[in-house]
Amino acid sequence: MLRATLRGFLAHRGRLLLSALAVVLSVAFVVGSLIFSDTVSRTFDRLFKSTASDVSVGPRSEFAESATYGTGRIATVPAALLDRVRAVPGVARAHLDVTARNVTLIDARGKEVGPTSHAPTMATDWNPGPRSPVRLSQGQAPHGEGQALVDADTARRGRVRIGDTLRVIAGPGTFPVRITGIAAFTTTNPGAALVFLDTPTAQARLLGDRRAATSIQAEAAPGVSDRELKGRIAAALGHDRRYELRTADEQATSDAASFGTFLKIIKYVMVGFAGVAVLVGVFLIVNTFSMLVAQRTRELGLLRALGADRGQVRRSVLVEALLLGLVGSTLGLAAGVGLAVGLIRLLGLLGMNLSAADLAFRWPTPVAAYVVGMGVTFVAAYLPSRRAARVSPMAALAETEVPGSARPLRVRAVLGVLTGAAGGAALLGCVRSDRTASATALLGLGVLLTLIAMVVAGPLLVRPLVRVLGGGLPRLFGPVGRIGQRNALRNPRRTGATAAALMVGLALVAGMSVAGSSMNRSFDERIDHSLGADFVVQNNHFGPFPREITERVRSVPGLGALVRQRYVPMRLALPDGTSVRTTGGAFDRRFDEVISMDYTAGGTAAALAPGHLGMEEAFAQEHGIRLGSRITAAFSTGRTARLTVGALTRSRSGNGFGSEGGILMGIGTAERYLPGSLDSALYVNAAPGTAAPELRHRLERALASFPQVKVRDQADYKKLVHDQIAVLLYLVYALLGLAIVIAVLGVVNTLALAVVERTREIGLLRAIGLSRVQTRRMVRLEAVIIAVFGAVLGLGLGLLWGVTMRHVLALQGLTALSVPWPTMLVVLVGSVEVGLVAALLPALRASRMNVLDAIAHE
Repeated sequence: MLRATLRGFLAHRGRLLLSALAVVLSVAFVVGSLIFSDTVSRTFDRLFKSTASDVSVGPRSEFAESATYGTGRIATVPAALLDRVRAVPGVARAHLDVTARNVTLIDARGKEVGPTSHAPTMATDWNPGPRSPVRLSQGQAPHGEGQALVDADTARRGRVRIGDTLRVIAGPGTFPVRITGIAAFTTTNPGAALVFLDTPTAQARLLGDRRAATSIQAEAAPGVSDRELKGRIAAALGHDRRYELRTADEQATSDAASFGTFLKIIKYVMVGFAGVAVLVGVFLIVNTFSMLVAQRTRELGLLRALGADRGQVRRSVLVEALLLGLVGSTLGLAAGVGLAVGLIRLLGLLGMNLSAADLAFRWPTPVAAYVVGMGVTFVAAYLPSRRAARVSPMAALAETEVPGSARPLRVRAVLGVLTGAAGGAALLGCVRSDRTASATALLGLGVLLTLIAMVVAGPLLVRPLVRVLGGGLPRLFGPVGRIGQRNALRNPRRTGATAAALMVGLALVAGMSVAGSSMNRSFDERIDHSLGADFVVQNNHFGPFPREITERVRSVPGLGALVRQRYVPMRLALPDGTSVRTTGGAFDRRFDEVISMDYTAGGTAAALAPGHLGMEEAFAQEHGIRLGSRITAAFSTGRTARLTVGALTRSRSGNGFGSEGGILMGIGTAERYLPGSLDSALYVNAAPGTAAPELRHRLERALASFPQVKVRDQADYKKLVHDQIAVLLYLVYALLGLAIVIAVLGVVNTLALAVVERTREIGLLRAIGLSRVQTRRMVRLEAVIIAVFGAVLGLGLGLLWGVTMRHVLALQGLTALSVPWPTMLVVLVGSVEVGLVAALLPALRASRMNVLDAIAHE
């Protein structure tokens, strides 16, 4: 039986090729995502560990750096601590560290010099040492005011040379520097652009205070452990709770954790879409083995007649599947390595220079490859193997169908209805839920159950839908159209499984399209309703900008209202005992002139009054807060305040953050508890007698020397939001394209095997006058019907998911529903093209058959 199985596998290798390709693609995506994320993680772990000082002394904060970035404030420690740290026994070397992460570099042409990706441009002091990530490769180190180094990657991208003059735009202000040298990375360049100043200049220009530093870095003397040195420094500083001490390992772990969130998102997204590819591949493999079993009825019957029992026949089919999985997994493993290398090179184009020679190939990766590849094929071939085991020895005497291939669909109907009902109940629960977390969970459950229900019950829909979808084919193409339609109706299970592979990808495309279109319309409505300013002045990356930009705007002739906006990270201690970290918005008093806010209680004057705040009504009700309630707020400066709730709002659309609670307050309140924070946006109106286009021209002229700042009106703002959503959707579409490619392979495989199965039938049709052109058309029409059937199911399911998903978005204030009918039409037309492309080779093969050989085929 083993020899017969191996011979059978080799004999059908051509028919199994496309199924193997599906396994290869699925495994490659899993392997590529694992290797890529492991490589990036290991590379940055090395970077963080190799560059971290033995002990660092920094300011203590309960807020993550990402939360405080938007304020423009840089947390500092007194530079005078350096002498106390140096005096600690066991400290071999200590120095100040001064770093600003929100600067902008401008060249002599007025263009921004920076990374090609969204990585930051950082300015820091020049302190070369054994653990420095850079070394001086050209020129000389900066000394005194007006001198600086830039990293080699930034110099190459921005065509910066030694002797060039750049402008540095930092929080305290703008200042010119002359480039005296180039610094080359000794480790991985994380993608950031770096400019180096001497320490006194960095303190004055980046922090605005020569008595401050962002941290103090200490190196341990030989024989002194990091943990021991940390304890000594803590004792020397009197265990002051204003400071946070970290060893090199603790600092590296913290840095890796903050970067790890980004890696996890990439990893989970890629693995998620690999799961979709695996699911689609299952349909392909099930169909392939079902058809191979059907075509080998006489062969299997002969094996039974020669003494093979049911278990041996079943194991024979499963061994073939495992061999297919073994081959596909091995090829997929190799392809996954290539995919990881491609992703690393793509990162290089975006400015993050990783080395493909440092690929992290850990043991879980090949294990995952073979578990996925062989597991998928085993599971997919299990049902066909059971059908093969039921073949009677009498089947060797005559060509018959595999038992069970024409079984009634009653069991499927019951299972499909029950699963569909459960999925519908979950989606209904999502629509009726008023909590985002529970609604999202119910949405995920509903999507899963309705997808399973559609896969199970799909064959039941074949006959009614195919008769409708293919009803016009007999009129358009005559007998050939009728035969193509009947071929699609011949085996509902096969047609349903083939279409299901296409349905999965298109359902996700349709659902995401509805969600994306609804988000676009919701943001448009929100902008139309809430944004009353003629223009908004913002940084390209929505971060804070220096005060001189505000002053430039304030001095523009023809300016009417000017309202500043600032980010305010805070932690709220609520009356119900919960603690919530969120980011509020602080505004000037003329807020109502530039933003329209719907209040259910109180108003703008009360919300922006000193010591007061406003919040979203739903958030207040959830936590037992009423108008006039007193709430304790803690800020990133370490200060706390008892703030009075002065107003309740209907939605969180006014502050533009979407953060929990929709908190807004006055600039004065924010400045009191968060001094030194910078503006993140300016809302401006034209004064009476000044036309909006003229004001825009004046604003852009005044801000010409700050290319990182843009002046936007409502239309610009809408386009910005649409572009950001489009980037997300295009990424999703590109990844789902893999599932659709596998689905196309499924249609090709089904048609190719169907042509073999119908060899005698095709020969007879050719003998009674069917031409080669008509033969190709017959196969193409069958493929088109299957593809359109899958598209109709996918679009219907996707519309249901998208409409339900809109409710989850509505809980975040995005209430509009928009169905992108043009996209749906494009998908439907595209499914016809999918069918035509998938039918090319099978149709060509069918038309080239020798008539006599086909008639004599057994």
